[in-house]
Amino acid sequence: MTDRRIDDLLIGAIDLHCHSGPSVMPRSLNHVQAIHEAEAAGLRAILFKDHYYSVTPVAELLKETMKPKIELLTGVPLNNTSGGLNPYAVEHGFKLGARLVWMPTFSAANHIRHSHRRQFLPTKEKMLPPTALSVVDAKGALLDEVKVILDQIADYDAILSAGHLHISEIWPLFAEAKKRGVKRLMVNHPTFLIDCNAADMKELAAMGAYLEHSCCMWAGVQGKHYTLESLDVVIKAGGVDSTIIGSDLGQVGNPSPVEGFRHVIGMCIELGYSDDDIRKMISTNAARLVGLDEPRQARSAAAE
Repeated sequence: MTDRRIDDLLIGAIDLHCHSGPSVMPRSLNHVQAIHEAEAAGLRAILFKDHYYSVTPVAELLKETMKPKIELLTGVPLNNTSGGLNPYAVEHGFKLGARLVWMPTFSAANHIRHSHRRQFLPTKEKMLPPTALSVVDAKGALLDEVKVILDQIADYDAILSAGHLHISEIWPLFAEAKKRGVKRLMVNHPTFLIDCNAADMKELAAMGAYLEHSCCMWAGVQGKHYTLESLDVVIKAGGVDSTIIGSDLGQVGNPSPVEGFRHVIGMCIELGYSDDDIRKMISTNAARLVGLDEPRQARSAAAE
């Protein structure tokens, strides 16, 4: 019965954190395979995320050639390989249809500090060491180039993801973003690398941000470190209405994105969450964040 319930819940799900390839990082499936897997499970949409490049042009090609049954979404990662805090990369991504901008991830100073003992996000071959990026200066003031990017995000009514910034950097970033008209805010895996506590997550949700928790933390190779109770804690910290579950999967050695979703949905069932609550966390909250149910021309009109 539980398996059938999970099957039914997966229909219409949205994965805003799909790590398929090609990538310089080891991946277990490519973008085409990820699409086929998502279609077979009845997902509504997937968002391709690569830390080293924007998948947007690839996704546009796949839309033209594959005619997929699901929506393909993408974003622009502001790491060293895209020029860092680069408004030109943001503009290019938006012109091709990107819906999201990630602040620095593997290039974030916060990420690099956390990697001093072991490398997070290892690549298949050795690459140039990243140059540390922050959105604030030495006095904690937001950089001017970040403000330009925030204006771009507001103009396109796109999503601002905090990337792998530290929570201390996210507060001034999100405050300025709201001041400049950014309406769609997201924090990826707030308790991993970001260093959010329960009070932080509650405050972020209160300011309108969505908190995306990664299936890979509970379903992947790190799963032994993350308990059923810890999943319940993070959901309750921000509340069901502000929680999004994304796979954050596609890495070699981990379950596939859909397998990860199945695992965490099963955990939510075991915790006693209702079907309505689970659908909010795996589908409707993400649809609202991305604006999937809004006319596309209305979302981008201000930017044309």
